[in-house]
Amino acid sequence: MSGRIDTRLKELSITLPKAVPPVASYVPYVITGNLVFISGQVTMGPQGLEYVGQLGKEFTVEQGQAAARLCALNVIAQLREACGGNLDRVTRCVKVTGFVNAVQGFAQHPEVINGASDTLVQVFGDAGRHARAAVGAGSLPRNVAVEVEAIFEIA
Repeated sequence: MSGRIDTRLKELSITLPKAVPPVASYVPYVITGNLVFISGQVTMGPQGLEYVGQLGKEFTVEQGQAAARLCALNVIAQLREACGGNLDRVTRCVKVTGFVNAVQGFAQHPEVINGASDTLVQVFGDAGRHARAAVGAGSLPRNVAVEVEAIFEIA
């Protein structure tokens, strides 16, 4: 299916990854009414987990932004599944929560999660603008640097 968002992804030279199945006891997304809740997505790349480690130790803010971007692409991949392959159904990104695996004293969580937020706006335009929380964590699953979850409105 090729629509407006698929065209935008091609313009941005973005190939979405395949939606990753859950690794624990949860579902990748839940649809209730016109909202889609996407479970937390980590830094799964084509060769497996990427960006394993902490911000402020193994990774810089810029690397953290790249990790957050990868999480956002995994969020969009799950969203595509939830929308039956048609991302044009997305009317709004409502809320994003980003978790940053960081050393004690690290204070640039918002800048790191901008990597996800900026990606969503690039892909969805104004409909990608959202409310957000950027939270620091002493650890994340599989010791990844970033995890991102999101809520979308669909038609």
